[in-house]
Amino acid sequence: MTRIKVQALCKEYGTTRAVDGLTFAVEPGRVTGFLGPNGAGKSTTLRILLGLDRPTSGTATIDGRRYAELADPLREVGALLDAQAAHGSRTAHAHLLALAVSNRIPAARVDEVLEESGLAEVGSRRVKTFSLGMRQRLGIAAALLGDPAVVILDEPSNGLDPEGIIWIRELMRGLARRGRTVLVSSHLMNETASCADHLVVLGRGRLLADTSMRGFIDSRIQPKVRLRTTEDGRLRELLLGEGFEPVQGEGGLWTVEGARVDVIGPLAARDGIPLLELATEEGTLEQAYLDLTAGEAQYASIRATATQEA
Repeated sequence: MTRIKVQALCKEYGTTRAVDGLTFAVEPGRVTGFLGPNGAGKSTTLRILLGLDRPTSGTATIDGRRYAELADPLREVGALLDAQAAHGSRTAHAHLLALAVSNRIPAARVDEVLEESGLAEVGSRRVKTFSLGMRQRLGIAAALLGDPAVVILDEPSNGLDPEGIIWIRELMRGLARRGRTVLVSSHLMNETASCADHLVVLGRGRLLADTSMRGFIDSRIQPKVRLRTTEDGRLRELLLGEGFEPVQGEGGLWTVEGARVDVIGPLAARDGIPLLELATEEGTLEQAYLDLTAGEAQYASIRATATQEA
């Protein structure tokens, strides 16, 4: 099983340290989301991992080897960093065929990945006629060409329509189920939440989190339970007695911070309190991410409040 390992990685550009002592591992059999604000060092880390840049110190290896040391790189690592990399005057088929021939991959594999990426019917068209979403699919097809054990994707949903987003989501999950090592960098929190099992989060070149998706959310955002009953007084006394602090809002809806339905439901049933509504409000990846990175964004907009003159 092939893993990615980044150890004490540093990269300096003049007086700027883009990556600062970064250490983490990406394990096979799961999708790892690679997150961080603009300027956090994600792209620099990926470039070093793929041999496109050299570290100032530290290492970034795939199966214990630097990318330059891989005998058949496209067969071992598939990557999408820039969907615009394909030559515009080539057809999609010719672009993939050139990659296949130069990496000793059977030519038949070209048709397979065109089919898998939904481009079989436009394989003879020149890349310059492709939309952004089509170029994105072509870039993903190129990453899959060598049937690699490691797949690295940077913003894979960029330009894709809803069907394409569902496709790439299922593709990443399928690769992980087959034991592949999948690292995906994205700014789309909802998409990351829908496919990633594990998260690596950077801020200003440093590691902020390396944990499971659920563990990350639960460590930053407390769950809530919302409920309604016909016996508000009894419900309030019950919850206060159990150490909760229920808050009642409009329409008789109660909110209980730090609670879960599998705790509140049995308590109400035990005391014979009827519940008209009982639901969990789990924290989201976006909430947890923003909570963690609030002070780490290198480029942040100012939220202005419009005022009206009388």
